[in-house]
Order: sequence, then C-alpha cells, then structure tokens
Amino acid sequence: MNMQLLTDFFFWCSVINGALLALWVVLMMLAPDLVYKTQYRWFPLGREAFAETMYRFLGLFKILYLMFNLVPWIALKILASGLA
Repeated sequence: MNMQLLTDFFFWCSVINGALLALWVVLMMLAPDLVYKTQYRWFPLGREAFAETMYRFLGLFKILYLMFNLVPWIALKILASGLA
C-alpha cells in the first residue's frame, strides 16, 4: 500500500463521515420530532433523555471523526508534501 492510496482512502473516509455528521446535525436541528418518533419505535426514551443521548453521540462521533479520519488525512498530506 503506497502513501497516495492511503491519502485517498482517508480523504474519502473524511468526506463520507463528514457528510454523515452534517446530515445528523441538520436532521436534529430541522426535524427533531421526526428523528425522535423514528427512534422511539426501537428505543422508548423520554424526550429529555433522547435529546441528551443524541447530544452525547454527536459529540462522540465528532471526536472520533477528527481522530480517525481528518487527522490521519492531514498527517499524510504533510508527509507527502515533504515538510516532515
């Protein structure tokens, strides 16, 4: 596996996961009732518990996105440019 292939892999992982994160945030902002009703079928939680859980999962997803997608892609770009 060469550096260009790894760079491309992490770039596309970052794009796809960033789009999922953005979609999740937009849905939670614009249609929270739809998300709550959809999830309530599988996980019957109160409204406040649901909101807190979604907030925590969004934060965790954002941290994992940064650590495992964006940072490796940036590091590979730096290595490829010869700055390291």
